[in-house]
Amino acid sequence: MWKETLHLRLQVDVKTLWCLNEMMKRATVYFEEDLHKALKIKAVEASTSVSELVNEAVKSSFLEDLEDLEAFRERESEPTVDFESFVKEMKENGRL
Repeated sequence: MWKETLHLRLQVDVKTLWCLNEMMKRATVYFEEDLHKALKIKAVEASTSVSELVNEAVKSSFLEDLEDLEAFRERESEPTVDFESFVKEMKENGRL
């Protein structure tokens, strides 16, 4: 019985690993020592992996980028003013 259970568990684990390898890529990332320690502690406390924490942080960063790009797109029709002109205008209006 235990051999059958072990064999089934190995089959499931191999299938899981195969699926993960198809969806994920391995990368080497170097962290500052304190950041790595904090990530390991957070991963344990959150019952997750450092890899998952990093994946979620990167996804969150990309979502912020999308929001920024949308804000730029919404404002692209606004007139632009160069720094020199803006400062001159401030001086002319008595603000400097």
